[in-house]
Amino acid sequence: MKACRVAVVGAGLAGLYAARALHASGIDVIVLEARDRLGGRILTADEAGMPAEDGFDLGPSWYWPQMQPPMETLIGELGLHCFAQNSEGDVIIERMSRERPQRYRPTMVEQQSMRLSGGTASAVRALARDIPADRIRRDATVTAMTLSDTGIELTVKSGQGNFEIFRVEQVVAALPPRLLEATVSFSPQQDPGTAARWRDTATWMAPHAKFFAVYDEPFWRTVGLSGTAQSMVGPLVEIHDATTASGKAALFGFPGVAADQRAALGEELLKQACLAQLSKLFGPAALKPRAVLLKDWAADPLTATAADRVGGGHPLPGNAQWVSGLWKDRLILAGSETSPSEPGYLAGAVIAAGLAVADILSKMDSR
Repeated sequence: MKACRVAVVGAGLAGLYAARALHASGIDVIVLEARDRLGGRILTADEAGMPAEDGFDLGPSWYWPQMQPPMETLIGELGLHCFAQNSEGDVIIERMSRERPQRYRPTMVEQQSMRLSGGTASAVRALARDIPADRIRRDATVTAMTLSDTGIELTVKSGQGNFEIFRVEQVVAALPPRLLEATVSFSPQQDPGTAARWRDTATWMAPHAKFFAVYDEPFWRTVGLSGTAQSMVGPLVEIHDATTASGKAALFGFPGVAADQRAALGEELLKQACLAQLSKLFGPAALKPRAVLLKDWAADPLTATAADRVGGGHPLPGNAQWVSGLWKDRLILAGSETSPSEPGYLAGAVIAAGLAVADILSKMDSR
């Protein structure tokens, strides 16, 4: 049996932020991540779909500095470089299948969306660098939590199928509440009201997919297009320029096809339909990509549950009581969806993790 003061479950932005802050405060902490990579819903990939240090964000990509100062502060602290989402040029609107797409000059954007050079995973790498490598365990799936007089015993399954027990004083669950409720068994069980709240909290973006078409150059810019398009026809309903800071050209879009329909259609047919639509919107050059990528988050069992296959609304800020009863002094939820502000967004992950760290340090001081 292994012992540690704090276990952080999940190595996404929230989990790594919390672990880094706890380690800096001298707290013995271990991070347990079910995936074989860090980042959670943050995934920056090359044109083959493999994790890369300079690639395309198959998960979250944008943040808004003025509306989300915690994210701006973190990026400054980590010394990361950012750049503005391309919005120079006209926008295309596709209203009906029997009408030609229309081209419009966009109005001034009040809140400029920003992206990170190297992709959002650059923040993941920067946070992980400040945590000792032996305190991060990949392929470590927490399957059960048992409350004891001195803390929590975690049952952890390795990628090889072996089980280990970790005894800790506190647990920070830095994953979506719905995923936590669906994948971890608790002894004693969570209060029915608490479990219901976790189940009813939709995991942001879990029902969705992202399609990318990678090109030799951003040909749409040369004809005065921004790469932004909106469609009521589909299959893509929202399209943007995904060209990286280093100049790797791409367009990406969100399919408006529901998860079950995507599964029935199949990945190849969906990719073909998306390329045909890009050609209709941006011209025949769109039919000649270097590569295409499709990341279906609804098909990712470490992101989505069966309940996430139906589109849910954006999580709403709620009260801070995510854990109650016997568990409230030992378990803290810190997934982005639990944040009192900007829930679901990158900034929400930073805020939720910061609150979890403050809570743990306060409890340990009092002990």
